[in-house]
Amino acid sequence: MDDSCPVSRTAAVISGKWTILLVRDLAEGHCRFCELERSLAGISPRTLSLRLRALEEEGIVERHTYPEVPPRVEYQLTEKGRDLLPIIEDMRRYGIQWLGGAEDCGAPSDAAARDDADALVSA
Repeated sequence: MDDSCPVSRTAAVISGKWTILLVRDLAEGHCRFCELERSLAGISPRTLSLRLRALEEEGIVERHTYPEVPPRVEYQLTEKGRDLLPIIEDMRRYGIQWLGGAEDCGAPSDAAARDDADALVSA
């Protein structure tokens, strides 16, 4: 990896098998572990835990623990994590245009982002 290349460094951060899908799912806001596990069919609890921990270490995800019984833990994107959302939107547009992907797969609730994506796809 070329440490001086921003594309290479970004690819190293987001290239983990479930990373992009985790960021996509967290784009909606905060999620609990079980919600993420359900939305990512096929991910094991251990893998999900490892990916979330790695994203925390990168400063992309933050974990909030609430002092309740039973304890409640929620994850959400940091500002650094939210800055990855345009990459995911570009991937969504590419999939729709070139791979025949479904438009509704984890689309963020931000209407402006969807309007921008629709405008680009129909252009």
